[in-house]
Amino acid sequence: MRVLAIDTALGACSAGVFEAGDNEPLARETIPMERGHAEALLPLIDRLVSHVDGGFESLDRVAVTVGPGSYTGLRVGISAARGIGLAAGIPVVGVATLSAFLAPLMAGDSRGLFTSAIDAKHGHIYIQAIAFGGKVIIAPSLMSYRDAIRVLGSGPLLIAGTAAALLAAEARAQGVEAHVIEDSPAPDIAWVARLGAIADPANALPKPLYLREPDAKPQDGARIARR
Repeated sequence: MRVLAIDTALGACSAGVFEAGDNEPLARETIPMERGHAEALLPLIDRLVSHVDGGFESLDRVAVTVGPGSYTGLRVGISAARGIGLAAGIPVVGVATLSAFLAPLMAGDSRGLFTSAIDAKHGHIYIQAIAFGGKVIIAPSLMSYRDAIRVLGSGPLLIAGTAAALLAAEARAQGVEAHVIEDSPAPDIAWVARLGAIADPANALPKPLYLREPDAKPQDGARIARR
């Protein structure tokens, strides 16, 4: 299976073409950025696919990160993925950003409480935690750092994500053993592809996973009545 993976959820614009089961990508590119995903993504994808034999017609699936993350970034990535899927006539699957951070932790040899953490600002994080053996300790959630440590317990915590260092510092301050495995601005696009390759298109829908309401909301009093 040949997968085009796309990630614009956080601090990078990233895409790659991967053959399921292969260790090396057919093509990949990541541009660190906080803004400008809309302008960068489609040219980036065009560059990648032009270097792959068969181009867009050779793709079997598109995988895209669906959040949590930047509202604008998520819309950019999901819209592009849906458009490519529609044009190519192939399935599009969504991959949760927290899961993409968790996957390499769980694939390693270390034992502990596998935790992914994304900075949600204002003293909060998006978090997911799974114990060794697969037991879910925290389903994808939005909570404060202090509450997260209270639920996570005694550790040891193995943490990845944009808020890994911050969560580890809070954990140590509360006497909990914590190790930062990866503190990066975005998940590895290779893991987005791997998770996308095994996802069920019927269940892993390319729909945004926000975990909280947008900060900006329409003003009801300013709405114009529809006829």
